[in-house]
Amino acid sequence: MNISDILTLERTFADLKWASKKRTLESISHLLGDQMATLDGKELFNALINREKLGSTGFGDGIAIPHCRLANCTQVTGALVRLATAVDFDAIDQQPVDLLFVLLVPLQATDEHLQILATLATSFGKPEFRSNLREAADARAMYQIAIA
Repeated sequence: MNISDILTLERTFADLKWASKKRTLESISHLLGDQMATLDGKELFNALINREKLGSTGFGDGIAIPHCRLANCTQVTGALVRLATAVDFDAIDQQPVDLLFVLLVPLQATDEHLQILATLATSFGKPEFRSNLREAADARAMYQIAIA
């Protein structure tokens, strides 16, 4: 599975302004809940927060990959977010996060979940990929970089 299989331009956001990890997860949950009829923003936020309680999804190098599995999620779905100002995400390297890829997966899609997490880790592990996303002019440019 590729990023292009799960990301849309409508779920790509540039330069959002949220002051904390909790506010970031809450806000993106509501944005996605408003876009997707099968998802409830509050339920999504609770699932993402509960996953964070198991351990931060802060990947390092300013990247976080918040993810969860949801009963009412019908397909693997992603959202790409660039924050205007990095926030503390309890990342593994203690660096603030400014790029997030939110991953939502149906409950039964365990193998797909692991495969796409590996794909995301590989992509975001490349300095050039991260730099290009950070320097992109807008959400459309970020989307094109992510799916290339």
